[in-house]
Amino acid sequence: MSINTHNRREFLKLTASGVSATMLSSLINSSDASEIPIPTLHHPAKAKSIILLYMSGGFSHVDSFDPKPMLKTMHGKPMPGTIERTQFDAVGNILDTFWETRQYGKSGIKMTNMFPQMAEMVDDLAIVRSMTTNFSEHAQSNFFLHSGFPFLGYPSAGAWVAYGLGSSNKNLPPYIVLRTNSAGIPHGGVSLYGNGFLPAITGGSIFNLTDKNAVPNITPKMAKQEQRKALDLIKSLDRGFADRVAAENAIIDSTHNAETAFEMQQAVPELTDLTGETQEIQNAYGVNDKDPHMAQYARQCLMARRLVERGVRFIELSCSSPGIGAGGAANPWDQHGEIKKGHGAMAKQVDQPIAALLKDLKQRDLLKDTLVVFTGEFGRTPFAQGNGRDHNPYGFSLWLAGGGMKGGVTYGQTDEFGYHVVEKKSTVYDLWATVLHQLGIDHERLTYRYSGRDMRLTDVHGNLWKDIIT
Repeated sequence: MSINTHNRREFLKLTASGVSATMLSSLINSSDASEIPIPTLHHPAKAKSIILLYMSGGFSHVDSFDPKPMLKTMHGKPMPGTIERTQFDAVGNILDTFWETRQYGKSGIKMTNMFPQMAEMVDDLAIVRSMTTNFSEHAQSNFFLHSGFPFLGYPSAGAWVAYGLGSSNKNLPPYIVLRTNSAGIPHGGVSLYGNGFLPAITGGSIFNLTDKNAVPNITPKMAKQEQRKALDLIKSLDRGFADRVAAENAIIDSTHNAETAFEMQQAVPELTDLTGETQEIQNAYGVNDKDPHMAQYARQCLMARRLVERGVRFIELSCSSPGIGAGGAANPWDQHGEIKKGHGAMAKQVDQPIAALLKDLKQRDLLKDTLVVFTGEFGRTPFAQGNGRDHNPYGFSLWLAGGGMKGGVTYGQTDEFGYHVVEKKSTVYDLWATVLHQLGIDHERLTYRYSGRDMRLTDVHGNLWKDIIT
């Protein structure tokens, strides 16, 4: 067996250039594996951090951000025109929304009252009403939304952001996923947050906020000085091994992760201790609400703000299933039946905490540097499945706020039933191209050489939503 080895200079030449190579270079050539690389931006950034509010299961756009009067007009009548194949092929008649529609904010954007407190923040939202996806099944759509590919093995958007920008806080991972015991992992599993072929340090670190310290085994079992000696010895041995084999980056990744874990022992307990937050702030988010599902989501939202303050690059939040007509733990927004009860319970869970998060970020002058994204993996049909709705990949909505996005605007349009996009068709690639742009990264230049190809989060696609960027 022979191994074709490369020195560091040759290794960097074989990897992607630009931001990616700069980050790898700083990791590999650093005299200290815990040193934080300085990102090289392609253009001035409008945002420093991303908060992804992921509504797993697919919330209904026609019942929230894209209401359609035609549903009331033709309620109970057969859907006209061609019906696309649905997930379960159980196509009923047109179903009107159970929520009231009115105009909100100075912008006068029409929404329903499903999210009453979020609706009051509409002048800070850029609502994209023309989203599409290529898949109507949960796991494939979850992977597609997170990575641009419909199956595991590819880096999550959070990993790409971490790879492109590095970390601004050596004590915490650059990509953190928040959840609780009651908040399930979406279909597809933890690979949704994976680093794929990117360096291990870029993968999502799951913080379970039900646990006191959020991270298992974070409490040190030996004195800090002894740990430091052990890490220094391991780093020295690993460096010697790395110099002899063709897997230097993997060894450095391992060392870097060990250093980050060491620093997290001090940072995580302080981070998750909310006693320093005023009672007013905790009440605004709903941290101590009698509804346990809302309380857990409120804790995640408050923690997201604290992570932004500490320079974490990408934070993702997780919903839980209250069980009242809602979907399963992995897809709590998935209401094929009982949509009034299920969506109602889910909206109550997230509405107040998210509105409080936006207000809190804004009041602290953090929203201008933080890009908040609210989305599910697809939308829902205008026609009934029982008294719920089936999956709709042909048109759905999401919104963005802060981070250089315009507020009080809409982008794109679906037809009069909210079924198909008819104006400014948008894709997952466009979403991440725009997010990366706001972070100062050209999505076509953030690449990683893998399997003989320069891989991208946006694959070979992606157009900026220039109309809603300031």
